[in-house]
Formats: sequence, structure tokens, C-alpha cells
Amino acid sequence: MGVLREFRDFAVKGNVIDLAVGVIIGGAFGKIVDSLVNDIVMPLISTLLGGHIDFSNLFIVLGTAPDNIPHTYEALKKAGVPIFAYGNFITIAINFLLLAFVIFQMVKVVNKVRIMDAPTPAPAPPTPEDIVLLREIRDSLKNK
Repeated sequence: MGVLREFRDFAVKGNVIDLAVGVIIGGAFGKIVDSLVNDIVMPLISTLLGGHIDFSNLFIVLGTAPDNIPHTYEALKKAGVPIFAYGNFITIAINFLLLAFVIFQMVKVVNKVRIMDAPTPAPAPPTPEDIVLLREIRDSLKNK
């Protein structure tokens, strides 16, 4: 019973639940960024480069491919043919840069909100009258 209680206490701590929520939201957010890259950014880049370029099919075959296999990334990978898939790398790198930029912007906004929500420090209490009088006496003695 003690182990189950310890596990329950561990599992319901705020940090563990926050981490689980973060992982779930991160997975969904990753899918959104994948779609942004594959469905919006990459088609725009390929159009700007002069036509429809499928970045996933930009590769160099490093071995010999059997004649009966189509010359596509998926087919060659499935057949175990070694390929240098620089197009896939470009897509994943752009995906990472967009994801990093969006997360940077989100952290920036959260930091601004935290600063706005931070309590303003209380003003310093006024100096007691006896201290003020002692300072005046000190200053007048220095001037003599």
C-alpha cells in the first residue's frame, strides 16, 4: 500500500501534470508546424525557386537501386537502398526553425505578461522623524 500511495502522490503533483499537459500540447503543436511547413511554406519556396519542387524527393542514390522499384524517396527507403536525402533534411530544418521561432515568440509574450502581472513594490516607508533630526544635526555640525 505504501508504494501505491507514494506513486499517487508523485503522479498528482503539479509538476508531473504540467509536464504531461505540455507534452500533449507540444505533440499537437508539432503537427500544426509540420502542416505549416509541408502545406504552406515549402510550396511557396518551391514556387519561388521556379516551379513545383517536391523537397522530399530531393536525394542522391548512394547504392544501386533495383530496376523494379520506383525512383522515389519512400520506395527507395522501403527497399533499403542507401540515399542521401538532403531534401528531407531541408524540410525538417525549416520545420525546426519555424517551431523555434514560434516558441521564442510565445516565451516573449509570456514574459511580458508576467512583468505586467508582477506586483509593484511597496514604496519605502518614510524616514522616522528622529533620524531626520539627527541627520540635520550632523549636517549642521559638518558645516561649522
